[in-house]
Amino acid sequence: MSQKRSIFEEVETSEKPQVQTGVIDRARRGSRGAVRVWLMVLFALVFAMILVGGMTRLTDSGLSITEWKPVTGAIPPMSEAEWQSEFDKYQQIPEFRIQNAWMDLADFKSIYWWEWGHRQLGRVIGLVWALGFAGFLALGKVPPGWNRRLLWIGALGGLQGAIGWWMVSSGLEGTMLDVASYRLAIHLGLAFVILGFIAWYVFLLGREERDLMQARRAGEKRLFGVSTGWMHFAFLQILLGALVAGIDAGRSYTDWPTIGGGFLPPDPLMLEPVWHNFLENPGTVQFMHRMAGYALFAYGIFALIRGRRSSHPVTRSAFVVAFVALLGQVCLGIYTVITGAPWQVAILHQCLAVVVWVLILRARYLSRYPVTTSIRGA
Repeated sequence: MSQKRSIFEEVETSEKPQVQTGVIDRARRGSRGAVRVWLMVLFALVFAMILVGGMTRLTDSGLSITEWKPVTGAIPPMSEAEWQSEFDKYQQIPEFRIQNAWMDLADFKSIYWWEWGHRQLGRVIGLVWALGFAGFLALGKVPPGWNRRLLWIGALGGLQGAIGWWMVSSGLEGTMLDVASYRLAIHLGLAFVILGFIAWYVFLLGREERDLMQARRAGEKRLFGVSTGWMHFAFLQILLGALVAGIDAGRSYTDWPTIGGGFLPPDPLMLEPVWHNFLENPGTVQFMHRMAGYALFAYGIFALIRGRRSSHPVTRSAFVVAFVALLGQVCLGIYTVITGAPWQVAILHQCLAVVVWVLILRARYLSRYPVTTSIRGA
């Protein structure tokens, strides 16, 4: 006789279903990882763009192309007649008439290729962004909440192209031998802003969203404020460096720690109106860049001391690395001055500025989203 079963007895089955966990996380991790790699490619391209732009400035090539043709300008001159046409246009601007009248067609070609390469790299960056964003959007691989962020990068890139032409146009008329220094500063400043946003997004995508939410609870608000101030201070110094580059002020006075033999350069307010001195007087502009450099270094010491008090080892390390890079940049800046800013040293100085900028951003990021470590790990 069969035994009676309790109504509460579970019926056993031969196979138990396998529960899969983390499916959503794996999907998000895959899309976040792919978008992160794409942003890294964009970061490398923008970094290269800054360096090529620096070389374009150092070789006085920025005014060699006198028209803005975003599409058709991608094709360089293909015949001698086309080359001569471009050279004829260049001969109409003040830079050629006043400064480079000695140039022949061969000399013109050497500066033309720098500017063409600079603009072409800008087109490549725009294409990589457009194809990447459209592809991720079509495949549904954009992480939740990231559409606006990725569009923002594209919008800034488009604005940068327009500002680039606005900058170039300032040197095509009147008696200007170079582009307006303040426009160059805006152009370079926006490049660093774009690079900063890309770097920040790369940092964010390196960790899962739930991890970031947990990390933010352990964030150090005061240290984040200190690092934010450090970031703004560094950006100001970048803008002043662009003003120096825009008027070749780095080659005006090559003595250090004095400038022109004294604390202040000779005739710091000789231009009229007075405010022109802060944009166009080489001695005054170099003096501002030096003083801001000293102040930034002093603030960096303060940020380092505060950063070393962090309870998170990775954050402490980030502040140390950023300060070491800043120290190297200060030393290189002094060397750039006393050597008269040869192009090799000047471009290295600009390259290291990018490194310092990104490392300060990383310290700021880790202040807000610290990486927690266990007692055993610590």
